[in-house]
Amino acid sequence: MSSRSAIVLLLIAVAACRAAPEASPFPKARRPVAPIVSDSFSTEDARDRVGEAEEVMRLAGIAPGMSVADIGAGEGYYTVRLSPMVGPRGRVLAQDIIPSTRDRLAQRVQRENLDNVSVRLGVAADPKIPAKSFDRIFLVHMYHEVTEPYEFLWHLREGLKDGGLIVVVDADRPVKRHGMPPKQLICEFASIGLQPVIARRLTGSDAYFTSFRLASPRPEPTAIKPCENAA
Repeated sequence: MSSRSAIVLLLIAVAACRAAPEASPFPKARRPVAPIVSDSFSTEDARDRVGEAEEVMRLAGIAPGMSVADIGAGEGYYTVRLSPMVGPRGRVLAQDIIPSTRDRLAQRVQRENLDNVSVRLGVAADPKIPAKSFDRIFLVHMYHEVTEPYEFLWHLREGLKDGGLIVVVDADRPVKRHGMPPKQLICEFASIGLQPVIARRLTGSDAYFTSFRLASPRPEPTAIKPCENAA
């Protein structure tokens, strides 16, 4: 082999090493992850008829002046209902990971003159929200679609203010059917140091409400113990 060929092969090897992504220190989910099939969970009228948002916001203790994040906001069903609940002195951050969805939501916020709402783009493993900023963080019918749940929750919990809560609404059915068994949810949140506060079945559906508080310091990524598939 000529010295020129050896140099070329060495450069190719170095480039390949540089291009290879670093292995994540976070564990992978030991369960299925549901695909994102739509930015709309169901029609807003149908959800209003069963009083879903009112019940969830009551259980979450939403009050004027609060700062709230709506993660995976989609078309903004909760965003536009949280806005008047927290009032002009409150704030709502609506986040999604799909740029086109984020853009449509921003247009809706502008069209409906929701001056206390801001819209942000996140990524699958990190919601990209400011630290220690929120009284409540909502994950509504979306946690089963999170591809990297442990890394996602590890970042998400940093967004809570002291005494803040993460609010989860999901369906009590297998992940493959776009749900999240409560046992699985509680185990995964516990692995990141989050403890349930309130757990309730929602009226007229197979959905449930669970809120979580910070119960212990954030673990090192390599110390997180993944949960087995509850199904």
